This record gives sequence, C-alpha cells and structure tokens, in this order.
Amino acid sequence: MAGAATEGKLSPALPLATLIGRELRGDGSERPIVRYGHSGFAKRGEDYFLVNPDCLRVPGDPSSAFSVFAVFDGHNGVSAAVFSKEKLLEHVMSAVPQGISREDWLQALPRALVAGFVKTDIDFQRKGETSGTTATLVVVDGFTVTVASVGDSRCILDTQGGEVSLLTVDHRLEENAEERERITASGGEVSRLNLCGGQEVGPLRCWPGGLCLSRSIGDTDVGEFIVPIPHVKQVKLPNTGGRLIIASDGIWDALSSETAAQACRGLPAELAAKLVVKQALKTSGLKDDTTCVVVDIIPSDHCSTPPALSPKRNQNKLKSLIFGRRSHSSVGKLSKSASLGSVEEIFEEGSAMLEERLGRNFPSKANLPPFRCAVCQVDQEPFEGLMMDNVGGCCSAPSTPWGGPYLCSDCRKKKDAMEGKRSSRSTTCR
Repeated sequence: MAGAATEGKLSPALPLATLIGRELRGDGSERPIVRYGHSGFAKRGEDYFLVNPDCLRVPGDPSSAFSVFAVFDGHNGVSAAVFSKEKLLEHVMSAVPQGISREDWLQALPRALVAGFVKTDIDFQRKGETSGTTATLVVVDGFTVTVASVGDSRCILDTQGGEVSLLTVDHRLEENAEERERITASGGEVSRLNLCGGQEVGPLRCWPGGLCLSRSIGDTDVGEFIVPIPHVKQVKLPNTGGRLIIASDGIWDALSSETAAQACRGLPAELAAKLVVKQALKTSGLKDDTTCVVVDIIPSDHCSTPPALSPKRNQNKLKSLIFGRRSHSSVGKLSKSASLGSVEEIFEEGSAMLEERLGRNFPSKANLPPFRCAVCQVDQEPFEGLMMDNVGGCCSAPSTPWGGPYLCSDCRKKKDAMEGKRSSRSTTCR
C-alpha cells in the first residue's frame, strides 16, 4: 500500500458558512480556474474515467458551476464500471434538494453522494450481472473539494510545500482491519485462497466470491456485506489552490502517494497525468489497467498557462504559482471542519451503516414529498411498504427500529442485507 497522509495539527473547528464567507468576501472571491489532464494504458480494458468540468446546479446560472472527475476500476467485466460512469452523477444529483444555496448544497453533498452510490448499486444489481467496480468521484466547487470512494482507486491532494494529503481510504481487506471486522460480523468470511493441502496464498479475500475489496458497486455474486457506501471527505483548499491526482490501483500498486505527486510537480495537468502513468509503468510494468486524472485548481489571477518549465530546475517557481503556502494533512474522522494548516477539513465520514450516513435530520429545506425514498427518490403512497420515522405511527413494521429518513421497502431490504440481517438479491427498486 502506498504511503498514507501525514498527520497535521488541528486548530479550532470552523463551520462551512465561515469558510464560504471568507471566499465571498474577497480573500479569494474569484472562482479558481480548473485545468485537467488524463492518461492511461489498458491491460484488461476495465478502467473507465469521467471528466465533466462544466456542470451547473441551476441550469443557465454560471454562478452555480462545479466540476466532476471520476475513476472506475472494473473487475469481472466492464459492465459495472460503464454503468457507474453513466449513472452515478445523475443519481447523486437527484438526491440533492432543489433550490438551495451554495452553502446548503455543499452541506447536503456528502449525504447525496451516499444515496447516489447506493442507488447506483441497486439499479445495477437489477440487471443481474456479476461485474463490479471501484468508484472514486470528485466534486470541485470553487476551492471546495468533495471526494467519495469505494474500493482502492485513490485521490490525493498535493499543495505547496510538498505535503500530500490522502482524500480517500483504501477498502482492501488486506490493509483495513475495521472492514474485516465489519464483514465477519455481518456473516461473511475473510481468508486467503486455500490450495490443496491447506496452504493459504495471496491477499485476504471475502468469501463467497473471493473479492479482495470490502466496498464496491455491483458484485451481485459476492454478498451484500460488500457494500457501496462510500467514504466521503470534504476539504477547502487554500486560496492558492492545489493539485488532485485521481488514479486506479494500477498506479498506486507501483507508486506511493508521495512518489506520484513528486513525479509530476512543475508540469501542466495533461503532461503530469502522462508522466505519472509512465513512472508507474517504468516501476512495475503493465501488470494492470493504469488510469490517471490530474486536476489543477488554480487561482484566477494565475490563470495564464505557465511556460513549459523543467520540473527539476523550475519546480519551486511553478509550485508557488499553483500551490502557494505550505499545508498539512491529517487522518481521522471529524464531524466538523478543522484547520489543516492552510487546507480546511470540513467533513469526513466512512461508516458503512446507512442510518449513520443518511442521518435522522434529512434536509427539511429540500421540499421532499412526505413519502419519497431518501435513496432511490421514488414516491410512494402511505401503507405501500414505506419505512418512515416519527410520523404518527404510520409505518410498516421493520425488523429493527429505524432512525433515519424515509426508505421504500426495497431500499430498506437493501439496508438490512448490507448489515447482515437478510438477503436482498431478489429485490428491485421500482
């Protein structure tokens, strides 16, 4: 596994409104320029990526612009990766309340990402295919970056000073003890491949199925304890910007996070992505699909393309243009924002429990119909298998008390299955 982020000193918590207020009042009021590049080589042809730099929350309103970048590393075929590339963003946006402010949008986004990942998984499993995929989805809105991920496709943040922050968590059973405990508690088995004679070889896998990951989209044949609930992290970059490197494990199995960042400093995004891939191939050869997306978030007053500089001779000069002051990174769960040097950590959550991720206080400003499922966004009439909380007793009889928002019967079954309570293999989300 590549090197994890280094731990930084936390300063007092800052609410999201304060961070956005600073941006709007003039200390970095201009939205940054977003530049990107991508590169890759195919071994199996199961990697896909998404680049959508010109999204609008409100049609026709350029002030609501944001950008989306993603990497999907498929396995057992390409179907899940292709489906996720086509549907994941749509499902995330369908879970975002309409007509809300930018501050509310950024606060609602982590929860919408969870709902969108779960809906994408449910809809894909309706197809009856056994393919699966990792998914790392990055939303850039101004200097605020929100990352959601399942699997082992990684996103790192490089800021001035050479400090590298890991914005994702690898869901590899070999390296994640918490996920191993979760799967065994849910009824799964975690062990290595057992050869004749009892010899165990290879990485830890989940049985049935033999998947090395604990979270993914798809993988109908593996078991419901392989969940699509993403780790989500949201940070606000300093007004001097930063660089994101999003890549599949074909990169990270060959390069540490720090090595990948160092390999492309001082280069424009397109060339940087090619150099990261080249360095990975030079280190390990083409053992797996290798896909890399590099995103530069650059202050508007530095929007002109820097001249082609030598990374060795002029690296510090270009980094000062792109990255600015030194930052620190950290690991660990925070419920509020915290200062990581010049990078402000707003939110981080990685629980695999749907109730914890959707929460009891679903957005009241969303103008949601009273019986709209929080995951699949399907409206239902009362007494049609609806699971709801604190509504005058008008609810179905769940297997366990549910403290979250409204779930239709199919999504409730999916939730219970992910927690090891029942199977939802035959369920569909109508």
